[in-house]
Amino acid sequence: MAAATSVVLLDRGNNTTCTINFHGATVVSWRVNNQEQLFVSKAAIFDGKAPIRGGIPVVFPHFGPWSYGPNHGFARVTQWALEKGPERLPSGDVEAIFYCTDNEWTRSIWNYQFRLTYRLILREKELHFIIGVYNPSKDLTFSFNLLLHTYFKVPDVRRCQITGLHGCTFIDKTRDMVIYQEGRESVTIGEWTDRIYQNTPQEHIITNVVSGRKMRVQKYNFPDTVVWNPWSDHSKDFSDLGEDEYPNMICVESGHVSSPVVLLPGTAFEASQILQGEAIRNHSKINHLNPILWTNQDQCQQLKRKKCNRQISLKHKLFILHEPDPIHQWSRDFLEALMNQ
Repeated sequence: MAAATSVVLLDRGNNTTCTINFHGATVVSWRVNNQEQLFVSKAAIFDGKAPIRGGIPVVFPHFGPWSYGPNHGFARVTQWALEKGPERLPSGDVEAIFYCTDNEWTRSIWNYQFRLTYRLILREKELHFIIGVYNPSKDLTFSFNLLLHTYFKVPDVRRCQITGLHGCTFIDKTRDMVIYQEGRESVTIGEWTDRIYQNTPQEHIITNVVSGRKMRVQKYNFPDTVVWNPWSDHSKDFSDLGEDEYPNMICVESGHVSSPVVLLPGTAFEASQILQGEAIRNHSKINHLNPILWTNQDQCQQLKRKKCNRQISLKHKLFILHEPDPIHQWSRDFLEALMNQ
């Protein structure tokens, strides 16, 4: 392993922390009561060049092999910057906001202007992610994929079960991209697995993660869920992954990858994810994170005609959703931050 690159530490107290590496804005550690929740390979490279094997890399603007540039795009191998924080909120939670923009290198690969903003909030037993993509161009539309490539640490992947995938179609990348339908109530892994589940629900629960506990994954504006484990068949294909490490990881990834997001000039796209460890509460919080892309006035008028109780305002020619809950009123500030150049 090379020398570590620069990181930002979010510390909520009670041995609950989150560490983010500036290289790719990759979350490389999330500890709850001093228990690590994420898998990072012992062979991971921290040289500021290669993607970090494990944690939560950001995939943008392309998912998978890319003829124009690095696999899974350039966001995970780009140096990000800190826009805000770490800052303690009145609730005791800790947040930080990272960003990256196009540069000469990215434009040589993918000739578009963009701004990514990545907001992380560390709660007592939760980690919140809000990621936004802004197109500052006045005349160019671009399309992209976006995904949070989450590696969960598990004692034995063969004992894990993933809920919320029953009945979903999936693209099986291990079988020549053939499309199947998932018939199992809970998905288990016992072989090389690389699947893109499409139009998945907003919530999954993964059983038997750290210390046999459960992990709840909640997502918004991420219609796909990728499930991946290289198994013994392909672990040896990765120089930054130990051949014996695959039983201790499971990737359950929230993304928008089976079809691209098309982003018009002057508009933004926002998506969110919440990771919630045990104890899992009965109510869902995903309704507090309802980022919506408003691209034109017609959409706003449609919302008004539906007599929705949310207020819409015009800011920099972008319509922004105002959340009524002041504790979770993130969308307005977040999207405004996207547009600050």
